[in-house]
Amino acid sequence: MFFQEIPNEWAKGVLIDVESLIEERLDEVLSEFLKDFKGGSLEAKGWPAYASAYIVSKAVLNAYTRILAKKYPSFCINCVCPSYVKTDINYNCGILAIKEGTERILRLALVPSGGPSGLFFSNNEVTPF
Repeated sequence: MFFQEIPNEWAKGVLIDVESLIEERLDEVLSEFLKDFKGGSLEAKGWPAYASAYIVSKAVLNAYTRILAKKYPSFCINCVCPSYVKTDINYNCGILAIKEGTERILRLALVPSGGPSGLFFSNNEVTPF
């Protein structure tokens, strides 16, 4: 989801490489992003032009979820995007009521033991990272 919105091929490659994904690699991506942000060269270096910090932080968080899921196989650790929910932060411009967004998150939080782990759920479905 958020990986697709990152034009920087190096960063995208790091974040989607499940086999080589470790915390230090995520730190590298974040350090490079921060360096380019401070240098005013986000677009020139292939980072998103719009909402870059939000997009990169979500992509890294999703990648970190996969690291944690591998590290703790007895836990169910997943990412969830409930969709665009009407909240104060977006001036109630979302498409879902708070109750609907909450239900999507709770459904995943209440998955029984042995349920899926290391996945990204969007609109109640497993979605590719």
